[in-house]
Amino acid sequence: RLARGGMKEGAVVFAESQSRGRGRLGRRWISPARKGLWFSILLRPDLPPQSATQLTVAAATALARAIALHTGLAPEIKWPNDILIGGKKVAGILTELTAELDHVKEVVLGIGVDVNLEAAELPPELRKTATSLKIECGQAIDRAGLAVAILRELDGDYERIRQGRFE
Repeated sequence: RLARGGMKEGAVVFAESQSRGRGRLGRRWISPARKGLWFSILLRPDLPPQSATQLTVAAATALARAIALHTGLAPEIKWPNDILIGGKKVAGILTELTAELDHVKEVVLGIGVDVNLEAAELPPELRKTATSLKIECGQAIDRAGLAVAILRELDGDYERIRQGRFE
């Protein structure tokens, strides 16, 4: 709604929880209050639509770097949009765009990170495939500090894309 209303590029909207969080293919994303980072970033890149996948790749690499820097963990990327630790999903990226035939109008980059969820808070059917940073570290993680790290890493990668230096 903000994007369609003309909001400037770079707006970031955080949610403390989501009642209908979703991932790719409409899959449900569990997002209890004050347990993770659930946010969307509005971008207006000067790109043709076929190049928009660069944004998902940049977000995945930035997210993995930020998690590693902030926690000391070794995240892996399950291309193009999942972040895993020890083979279990800890974060996901959902990229939605509006475009004309030859130009991207806007991109909403949605990021969800399971930060401080306890194992018991994960639905039983997800415990074998999902985790949180707290579960993996054995201690609570500063959500605000992690958010800053993610946005800082993403900002640098996005600037490289804008300068035509995606490679």
